[in-house]
Amino acid sequence: MTDKETAIQQILKNSNGIVTTTQVTKAGIPRRCLSAMVESGAIYRVERGIYALPEVWEDELFFMQYRFSKGIFSYETALYLHGMTDRTPIRYTMTFPFGYNTGNVKKQGIIAKLSTEETYELGIITMLSPSGNPVKVYDIERTLCDIVKTRHRADIQVINQATKTYASSKNKDIAKLMNYADRFRVKPKILKYMEVLL
Repeated sequence: MTDKETAIQQILKNSNGIVTTTQVTKAGIPRRCLSAMVESGAIYRVERGIYALPEVWEDELFFMQYRFSKGIFSYETALYLHGMTDRTPIRYTMTFPFGYNTGNVKKQGIIAKLSTEETYELGIITMLSPSGNPVKVYDIERTLCDIVKTRHRADIQVINQATKTYASSKNKDIAKLMNYADRFRVKPKILKYMEVLL
């Protein structure tokens, strides 16, 4: 194994067995080293720009975010990642900045939402996917505002479960929730769901 391949192995070790061409380029390693490692069977090509060790489970959420780096996991997908619903989403939802071309996103079966420039970055945090890789997701307060805002499309049981779980959470931040609710113009709806808290 060459020094450069050893360096790639170190990246793989530090990122749950997944490496991207972006990481390799940043480390100053020629991309051809990835091809050589694929040929030798040390790693396999998941898709364009993403490689993994043979024993690694594919992390669909991480791969989606790599493919669509402007996308933030939101709505029911964010509830799922926060452990606020027991339902695994049938289709994942990502929010993009207004004006983003979501054609390819929708072709991948992802539900694409658009957010204004003022609110797109509001509440973005990094969490670990179920496979342990970092993904960008909206915090729970932003997610509750999004879900309540589109109540006619969201399942009422999902909203009720999420708000009850939030109400009993030690990490709830009511001040932040009310601030977001003002910005998204959903304060009356949030207050209705959150009256048990206030």
